[in-house]
Amino acid sequence: MNVEHVIFQSSAWVPNNPDLPVLLYRAALQELDWSDFETAFAANGWTGIWRDGVFDFQHYHSGAHEVLGVASGDATLLIGGVGGHVFHVVKGDCLILPAGTGHRNLGASPDFEIVGAYPKDQYADIQTAAPTQAMQTTISTLPIPDTDPVFGSNGGVLEYWR
Repeated sequence: MNVEHVIFQSSAWVPNNPDLPVLLYRAALQELDWSDFETAFAANGWTGIWRDGVFDFQHYHSGAHEVLGVASGDATLLIGGVGGHVFHVVKGDCLILPAGTGHRNLGASPDFEIVGAYPKDQYADIQTAAPTQAMQTTISTLPIPDTDPVFGSNGGVLEYWR
């Protein structure tokens, strides 16, 4: 499996996370249905599991790291805010976004859906403006998860975020 990793600096009002890279697992899970990402995330201690799409406006979360598993379809996502990077994701791909990372859906197939989740005891908020000093502190001190959402004790989060 190919793991892409990119660190984004602040972009306009999006803080991003200058210490932790965004991770993109290409073809993390193949021949899957909803339950495969849900099962993997739950088994590896990621919680608050949900199914939906990605908002078509730039936003970030100050209170949680986030995993997005593409369960169906494909999409073009802007990661990192203005001046960030455009990623085309397809069924089976998985993005892991450290807290503060801007993300936006630029266009998707009609069947595009993802499964999302967060590390235990972390809760996503939806931010669309520059962070306060308190939010910036939360982003920079949020604990690194004990497990990777897809691969448990052997995954990219443990390799690239520690």
